[in-house]
Amino acid sequence: MIGKGTSVRGEVRATEDLTIEGHIEGLVLCEHHAVIVEASAHVTGDIIARDITVFGQTAGQLVATETVDVRAGAIVKGTVVSTRFILSPESTVEGRVEPQHLEAALRVARFEQKKRDAVTATGMP
Repeated sequence: MIGKGTSVRGEVRATEDLTIEGHIEGLVLCEHHAVIVEASAHVTGDIIARDITVFGQTAGQLVATETVDVRAGAIVKGTVVSTRFILSPESTVEGRVEPQHLEAALRVARFEQKKRDAVTATGMP
Protein backbone atom coordinates (compact mmCIF):
# COMPACT_ATOMS: atom_id res chain seq x y z
CA MET A 1 0.00 0.00 0.00
CA ILE A 2 1.12 3.52 -0.75
CA GLY A 3 -0.63 5.66 1.86
CA LYS A 4 -2.42 8.99 1.56
CA GLY A 5 0.49 10.96 2.95
CA THR A 6 3.03 9.38 0.60
CA SER A 7 4.36 10.87 -2.65
CA VAL A 8 6.61 8.85 -4.92
CA ARG A 9 8.61 10.14 -7.86
CA GLY A 10 10.08 7.30 -9.88
CA GLU A 11 9.31 3.71 -10.75
CA VAL A 12 7.19 1.53 -8.45
CA ARG A 13 7.42 -2.26 -8.87
CA ALA A 14 5.15 -4.58 -6.93
CA THR A 15 5.14 -8.37 -6.77
CA GLU A 16 1.74 -8.50 -5.08
CA ASP A 17 -1.52 -6.55 -5.26
CA LEU A 18 -0.98 -2.82 -4.75
CA THR A 19 -3.33 -0.18 -3.35
CA ILE A 20 -2.42 3.45 -3.99
CA GLU A 21 -3.88 6.17 -1.78
CA GLY A 22 -1.14 8.77 -2.27
CA HIS A 23 0.57 10.35 -5.25
CA ILE A 24 2.89 8.68 -7.76
CA GLU A 25 4.76 10.33 -10.58
CA GLY A 26 6.26 7.54 -12.66
CA LEU A 27 5.70 4.00 -13.87
CA VAL A 28 3.73 1.54 -11.74
CA LEU A 29 4.62 -2.03 -12.71
CA CYS A 30 2.56 -4.82 -11.19
CA GLU A 31 2.12 -7.06 -14.22
CA HIS A 32 0.79 -10.24 -12.60
CA HIS A 33 -1.29 -8.59 -9.88
CA ALA A 34 -3.97 -5.96 -9.27
CA VAL A 35 -3.58 -2.23 -8.77
CA ILE A 36 -6.25 -0.16 -7.05
CA VAL A 37 -6.06 3.61 -7.40
CA GLU A 38 -8.14 4.88 -4.47
CA ALA A 39 -10.25 8.08 -4.57
CA SER A 40 -7.52 10.03 -2.76
CA ALA A 41 -4.82 8.91 -5.22
CA HIS A 42 -3.30 10.64 -8.21
CA VAL A 43 -0.99 8.72 -10.54
CA THR A 44 0.89 10.47 -13.33
CA GLY A 45 2.55 7.79 -15.41
CA ASP A 46 1.79 4.42 -16.93
CA ILE A 47 0.27 1.59 -14.90
CA ILE A 48 0.87 -1.98 -16.04
CA ALA A 49 -0.97 -4.71 -14.14
CA ARG A 50 -3.25 -7.72 -14.45
CA ASP A 51 -6.24 -5.71 -13.22
CA ILE A 52 -6.52 -1.96 -12.67
CA THR A 53 -9.37 -0.40 -10.70
CA VAL A 54 -9.54 3.39 -10.63
CA PHE A 55 -11.48 5.42 -8.09
CA GLY A 56 -9.08 8.40 -8.18
CA GLN A 57 -7.14 10.15 -10.93
CA THR A 58 -4.68 8.82 -13.48
CA ALA A 59 -2.80 10.49 -16.30
CA GLY A 60 -0.93 8.06 -18.52
CA GLN A 61 -1.41 4.73 -20.21
CA LEU A 62 -3.31 1.99 -18.35
CA VAL A 63 -2.29 -1.48 -19.58
CA ALA A 64 -4.05 -4.48 -18.05
CA THR A 65 -3.79 -8.08 -19.17
CA GLU A 66 -7.30 -8.69 -17.86
CA THR A 67 -9.51 -5.76 -16.74
CA VAL A 68 -9.52 -1.99 -16.37
CA ASP A 69 -12.43 -0.86 -14.18
CA VAL A 70 -13.08 2.90 -13.98
CA ARG A 71 -15.46 3.63 -11.10
CA ALA A 72 -17.77 6.53 -10.27
CA GLY A 73 -15.86 9.73 -9.59
CA ALA A 74 -12.66 8.54 -11.29
CA ILE A 75 -10.80 10.67 -13.83
CA VAL A 76 -8.65 8.87 -16.39
CA LYS A 77 -6.57 10.82 -18.91
CA GLY A 78 -4.72 8.70 -21.44
CA THR A 79 -4.94 5.46 -23.36
CA VAL A 80 -6.55 2.34 -21.89
CA VAL A 81 -5.26 -0.96 -23.29
CA SER A 82 -7.05 -4.02 -21.95
CA THR A 83 -9.13 -6.94 -23.15
CA ARG A 84 -11.94 -5.97 -20.75
CA PHE A 85 -12.99 -2.39 -19.94
CA ILE A 86 -15.65 -1.41 -17.39
CA LEU A 87 -16.71 2.23 -17.31
CA SER A 88 -19.03 3.77 -14.74
CA PRO A 89 -21.33 6.44 -16.20
CA GLU A 90 -20.29 8.76 -13.32
CA SER A 91 -16.59 8.68 -14.34
CA THR A 92 -14.54 10.70 -16.82
CA VAL A 93 -12.22 9.24 -19.46
CA GLU A 94 -10.26 11.55 -21.73
CA GLY A 95 -8.38 9.37 -24.19
CA ARG A 96 -8.70 6.19 -26.19
CA VAL A 97 -9.55 2.58 -25.44
CA GLU A 98 -7.48 0.20 -27.56
CA PRO A 99 -8.09 -3.47 -26.68
CA GLN A 100 -6.57 -4.58 -29.99
CA HIS A 101 -3.13 -3.23 -29.00
CA LEU A 102 -2.65 -5.16 -25.76
CA GLU A 103 0.11 -7.50 -26.95
CA ALA A 104 2.03 -4.67 -28.60
CA ALA A 105 1.74 -2.48 -25.48
CA LEU A 106 3.03 -5.32 -23.29
CA ARG A 107 5.98 -6.02 -25.63
CA VAL A 108 6.96 -2.34 -25.60
CA ALA A 109 6.63 -2.16 -21.80
CA ARG A 110 8.80 -5.26 -21.32
CA PHE A 111 11.43 -3.93 -23.75
CA GLU A 112 11.54 -0.58 -21.93
CA GLN A 113 11.81 -2.43 -18.60
CA LYS A 114 14.81 -4.41 -19.84
CA LYS A 115 16.49 -1.18 -20.93
CA ARG A 116 15.87 0.42 -17.50
CA ASP A 117 17.19 -2.71 -15.76
CA ALA A 118 20.33 -2.68 -17.91
CA VAL A 119 20.99 0.97 -17.05
CA THR A 120 20.50 0.24 -13.36
CA ALA A 121 22.82 -2.77 -13.49
CA THR A 122 25.62 -1.04 -15.40
CA GLY A 123 25.06 2.57 -14.37
CA MET A 124 25.40 3.54 -18.04
CA PRO A 125 22.61 4.47 -20.50
